[in-house]
Amino acid sequence: MLDHVSLQCDDLGAAREFYETVLSPLGITVSMDFGDVLGMSGPDGVPKFWLGKQTTGGTQREIHLAFTAANRAVVDTVHRAAKKLGAEVLHEPKEWPEYHPGYYAVFMRDPDGNNVEVVSHS
Repeated sequence: MLDHVSLQCDDLGAAREFYETVLSPLGITVSMDFGDVLGMSGPDGVPKFWLGKQTTGGTQREIHLAFTAANRAVVDTVHRAAKKLGAEVLHEPKEWPEYHPGYYAVFMRDPDGNNVEVVSHS
């Protein structure tokens, strides 16, 4: 349904470090770098997740983003990467049966305070 998503960041360097670290187990890397804007993509090389410097001013509101992991081991790898980075972990990896059986996810904060989830549905 979505073609791509873009976030404005107060500190693009901190956001880049966070997302490169926690999304690398998913095979997501920076594939385009325009200085003030970064495009991140999976194995297909097509940027679908963008980061850019805050340009509209004002206070940012929390956004929730969820990225799909192939399996629970990848969710656990992301969790370890987030902890090593010193990111705030909102919810340790666990199954969330209230969503559906097999829903296994970790939730963390990015440097701008957004709620970032990595989930496996298997």
